[in-house]
Amino acid sequence: MTDPRPLHRVGLVVPSSNVTVETEIPALLARHKDTRFSFHASRMRMHQVSPEELRAMNAQRERCVDELADAGVDALLYACLVALMAQGPGEHQRTEKAVTEQLAARGRNPAVLSSAGALVEGLEALGARRIALVTPYLRPLAEQVVAYLEAEGFEVVDWAALEVADNAEVGCIPGDRVLAAARGLDLARADALVISACVQMPSLALVAPAEEEFGLPVLSAATAGAYSLLRHLGLTPALTGAGRLLSAPLPSPS
Repeated sequence: MTDPRPLHRVGLVVPSSNVTVETEIPALLARHKDTRFSFHASRMRMHQVSPEELRAMNAQRERCVDELADAGVDALLYACLVALMAQGPGEHQRTEKAVTEQLAARGRNPAVLSSAGALVEGLEALGARRIALVTPYLRPLAEQVVAYLEAEGFEVVDWAALEVADNAEVGCIPGDRVLAAARGLDLARADALVISACVQMPSLALVAPAEEEFGLPVLSAATAGAYSLLRHLGLTPALTGAGRLLSAPLPSPS
């Protein structure tokens, strides 16, 4: 029997060494009761998470966007958080604008999002102003992520850097290591915990247990990305087992 639910095509621009976002975002959105999704990725070469490789990766963006325009996607997610945050405050807005203009020139008008912007959007939706972070990055890049979020108006009360430079290795970081890092943070003043500030570091199995353990909202780059995709597609951002951010309907963007 044919599934009568509407289908939305989601385009993902991902680093070539990323294997997690194409697993976690589909797994999350598959929980949506009213809609089906298909996923279409285009890859930018990047292996080492370094400033040089991130800049070189970003330079491949236009090709990836053109490829996803050919697929007629309904939404496009630039799925590398640190690639934008490492370029300085406000970069997610500049990148989303540039991608929107590039697609418009091709006669396409999908929702254009980024993992960096989605994390900001998710934290704002939770009303969180004081946050704690777990990142996989080397310390200098982690400091740029902290500075980026502080430039967005958040206070980062504590953070951890797991110091993993190989992006393939980031995708293999075990959950108990991530939770151990979270347990080492001072969460007394935090409004929310970002358990994984990276779409490559696995997070789905950690969000609900961490919320129960720490007693505050927990989100990740993946859950924030799913939240932003749903909102900007005009769909109810409610998914089971994905944390407080996705536990109840919230207003659609104006």
